[in-house]
Amino acid sequence: MDPNLAGSLWQGDLVHTGDWPTTIAEALAVQERLRGEVDLTDDGPELPPTVTGLDVAYDDAGGIAAAVVTLETAGLTVVEERTVRAKAVFPYEPGLFAFRELPPLLAALEQLDHEPDVLVCDGHGLAHPRRFGLACHLGVLTGRPAFGVGKTRFVGSHDDPAPARGSSVPLVDAGEVVGAVLRTQDGVKPVYVSAGHRIDLAHACRLTLALTPRYRLPETTRQADRLSRVALR
Repeated sequence: MDPNLAGSLWQGDLVHTGDWPTTIAEALAVQERLRGEVDLTDDGPELPPTVTGLDVAYDDAGGIAAAVVTLETAGLTVVEERTVRAKAVFPYEPGLFAFRELPPLLAALEQLDHEPDVLVCDGHGLAHPRRFGLACHLGVLTGRPAFGVGKTRFVGSHDDPAPARGSSVPLVDAGEVVGAVLRTQDGVKPVYVSAGHRIDLAHACRLTLALTPRYRLPETTRQADRLSRVALR
């Protein structure tokens, strides 16, 4: 695998699974190399024209269904959606899920007719033990702005945000702010937002609120989750 892959999604295949890491040591080495390429410079529009959500579902035989769904940011209507089914090419290892999920996710992204404006991952970005979660990895490989919205905490500690929608507190790990704990609806469990690439944390939180007008999770995640489960049937 070329650890410096970046740029347009349509300049060629982003992942060749024959060269994909197959051991924990290889994967850790790739994370170590690539994390220095994360750029949190944010020069995108406050509300990009579209947002693209990504999620995966697993079956009991080691299969993965990856789904990507592009929505109009303003009305949250579906622009296009794609799915890819594949076999896992990397073992189950916390902190290295990207090496299981990226090959089918990138394959699904490459099928899109419209280049994504922002990628929203069901997972984490900087809120990761090595500061290189799925959103960082995906952003670096594609060159697109990306951030993560996790359902649960992976690293760090935090106070409880106030119960009102929009309340947030820092997520801190080893003395470093790695994300935000954000309440997307009054009185519901918060979500864990972290920047991935080419977007800052405050912007990621504002976009998360724009994507959660009614429910706890962003519409990007809800739509991609539904689509990935359907693809497994």
